[in-house]
Amino acid sequence: MKFNTKTRYGVRTILEIALSSSSDGIYQKDIAKNQEISVRYLDHIIAALKTAGLISTVRGKKSGYILTRKPEEISLYDIHSAFEPGINIVDCLAVHKGCQKELTCASKFYWDELNHLIKQYLKSKTIADLVSKHDTLNQ
Repeated sequence: MKFNTKTRYGVRTILEIALSSSSDGIYQKDIAKNQEISVRYLDHIIAALKTAGLISTVRGKKSGYILTRKPEEISLYDIHSAFEPGINIVDCLAVHKGCQKELTCASKFYWDELNHLIKQYLKSKTIADLVSKHDTLNQ
């Protein structure tokens, strides 16, 4: 299983916003520079995060981006959901995917259990956890 680039960059973007101490938020160019993401690609990341209601623009002459909730209220799953409709480690777990062996496939139940564990893990990890890890690594 591999998370797509938008999800990974979305996590980095949210982390950068959470680390900002300015009441005006952090500017897109600063996020791009600090996280080494092109401004053009970051446009797509920011648009998805705004649509998901995870960040907003601070209005004013010098407007930046801020979180819409406290870091401990935003999970990695929330960020993932801004870019992907769900987590399905195998195709047969997707809602609209049918399989002729669905009711008799023993392996599907194991994949489903693993899928559930991954979702629970992502839901249990918050931006506050990432900020704490960042601070520990950058002392």
